[in-house]
Amino acid sequence: MRDWQVQRRERTRQLIELGGLVVKAGLVELADDDRAALYGAFLTVAAKLRGEEGANALVLFRRKGKRAFDAEADSAKRPGGGPAGA
Repeated sequence: MRDWQVQRRERTRQLIELGGLVVKAGLVELADDDRAALYGAFLTVAAKLRGEEGANALVLFRRKGKRAFDAEADSAKRPGGGPAGA
């Protein structure tokens, strides 16, 4: 396979995964699939990350995302795959 094809597949996979995160976070439903609203939200987050407290915001975002991934993985390990106490 040519190098450009490998790069294109990697980029496509990255875009699919990022889109999956948008869906997983519930943003598509919350914004009623309004692309302008979603883009505006992303621009707001990007501006926050570019601001004076950007490094701190990134740490908080990363921590919250890791907790959510971990909780999802723990839930999947439980019998029945449901939430705790269900």
